[in-house]
Amino acid sequence: MAPRLALLTPFAHPSVRGNSVTVTRIARGLRERGLELRVWDLSATSEPSVEAEVERYAPAVVHAFHAYRTGPLALRLARRAELPLVVTLTGTDANHDLLDPERAPVVRRVLEGAARATVFHASVANRIAGMLPDLRGRLVVVPQAARFGADEPLALEAHGAARAGQVLFVFPGGIRPVKRPLLPLGPLARLAARPAAVRLLYAGPILDPEEGEALRRALAERPWATHLGTVPHAQMKLLLTRADVVLNCSISEGGMANSVLEALALGRAVLAADIEGNRSLIEEGVTGLLFRDEDELERQATRLVLDPVLRARLGSAGRELVERCYPPAREIDGYLEIYRGLAPVSA
Repeated sequence: MAPRLALLTPFAHPSVRGNSVTVTRIARGLRERGLELRVWDLSATSEPSVEAEVERYAPAVVHAFHAYRTGPLALRLARRAELPLVVTLTGTDANHDLLDPERAPVVRRVLEGAARATVFHASVANRIAGMLPDLRGRLVVVPQAARFGADEPLALEAHGAARAGQVLFVFPGGIRPVKRPLLPLGPLARLAARPAAVRLLYAGPILDPEEGEALRRALAERPWATHLGTVPHAQMKLLLTRADVVLNCSISEGGMANSVLEALALGRAVLAADIEGNRSLIEEGVTGLLFRDEDELERQATRLVLDPVLRARLGSAGRELVERCYPPAREIDGYLEIYRGLAPVSA
């Protein structure tokens, strides 16, 4: 029987959260290479059930996505069966949980027991190695990729899609404080009042009720902005393709955001917060535009609204970057190399 792989994730399909999108894409790529695997969704299955099912499955490697949320269970399973553990650190792990007094000991314990820990960008690896020097030799950078499944239709007209002459901004991502969904409303409101009007669509589930309620109240006063709610990943390609500008206003990202990578892959102009995770993909004025505060967001958005040639140039450069540096094959090769170094997996 061929060696198997067990993937543990805090969320899996049909969830549209970043963890789910990443794990779904990686699992698909690994299966296409002939690797036998199963994905366990900890939001849908109890820990005792996961433990029993993984033990019966008898994998050769346990791979946990999200050190804090899935790492402790994955570590128990790996130790009990004397298996190598691979842990992929998310943005929440690297930027928040490792700095949180209550969560940091949990993440550190998981990483101490991991045979390998993966991150999406070298900047994240360097920062984590600075905090945990003993982990440096087990840290591996595996950049993400952009890949979509089969397209599903998306009727934007029912939600007030952009009219002719309007510039459509799309904000993809779950509604929670780290994504700062309220941030673009002030700057874009001033643009919406101009002759070259804008339209703003939010696409993502409400993950924080208070932030969701604050957004609902803000949108009630702004008819040019709409929250579409949860948009299945199979519809995101069509939504992003319709966008003139894709927004990322995050406080932090785990090396690179799926939404930014996917927008670039589709040749969309990106306007993103000037943070480490976004700078891994966005070179100012080359593959996108960056902003540090509301005033700069407004200035950069104004440039994009008034200059369709700039939007096209940024989109073209972004697409070329993704095709050259972040193809799906590179991502899968990275994980296969890790697995092969730990267990006799074949593909």
